[in-house]
Amino acid sequence: MSQPTSEDLRNVWDSAAAGWAKWENVLAPNLVPATEVMFGKAGIAEGMCVLDIACGAGSTALPAAKRVGPNGSVIASDISEEMLNFLRQNADAACLTNIETLRCAAEDIEHTDHMFDAAICQTGLMLFKSPQNALEGIRTRLRPGGKISVIVFAAPQNNPFAAQPMGIALKHAGKQPPDPGAPGLFALSREDVLQCLFEAAGYNEVEIVRSKVTLQLPSVDDAVAMMQQAFGAYRAVLSDLDQEARDAAWEEIRSCLAQFETPNGLETGLTFHIASARKL
Repeated sequence: MSQPTSEDLRNVWDSAAAGWAKWENVLAPNLVPATEVMFGKAGIAEGMCVLDIACGAGSTALPAAKRVGPNGSVIASDISEEMLNFLRQNADAACLTNIETLRCAAEDIEHTDHMFDAAICQTGLMLFKSPQNALEGIRTRLRPGGKISVIVFAAPQNNPFAAQPMGIALKHAGKQPPDPGAPGLFALSREDVLQCLFEAAGYNEVEIVRSKVTLQLPSVDDAVAMMQQAFGAYRAVLSDLDQEARDAAWEEIRSCLAQFETPNGLETGLTFHIASARKL
């Protein structure tokens, strides 16, 4: 399977931006425990300049901006200008003036003029065209002693909510899982791969911890709508199918997600690796 270009990825996330902005506020509260660990591992504190890579509509940039305070700043970077438009709206609504946006592929961060005290990336690194190039570029813009912390999915067997629907989507699309090293939800799900990636990018003091959170949604219908509207990785897999074939895929995904239904709505676990490292 050929690797997507930056333009391919930009188009995927531009098309998903409105859906992601809608559902990010529903998804983000479920991820708070993992997000807080990421902030702590990055050492985010008052007065820092923080880079938020693949920032989405702001669910990590906004709390990071509150944490660094008025004397600090957050540079929120995303490949999608549409996504950044939603982030700016959310920042304005929260009366946060210490957030600056940057439309940039993660692999091109090294070409910016900014220098950062810390960098964060929540559930984005495994979807980049070249995670190692991105990490290398970010390291060049970190000040000495600066830290980076990222959240990625752990093994598929520990994330059936994400993995099983992706398997169904690939089956219906007649596609194979991404080649090793290609972007994908579980491209960095092995701790040894993640460790080697950071070391190869020139970082020191690499640490990987596991975090499990509980995902709660009102219903299976909400879960399907969220995947359809917001999750670019699923949209990309099914993009070549006609409407009838896409409908069939989503109907099977809906049946799959019914296993997580409870009397109080949908409930399941998500397991992540949180990797952190330092630039010496």
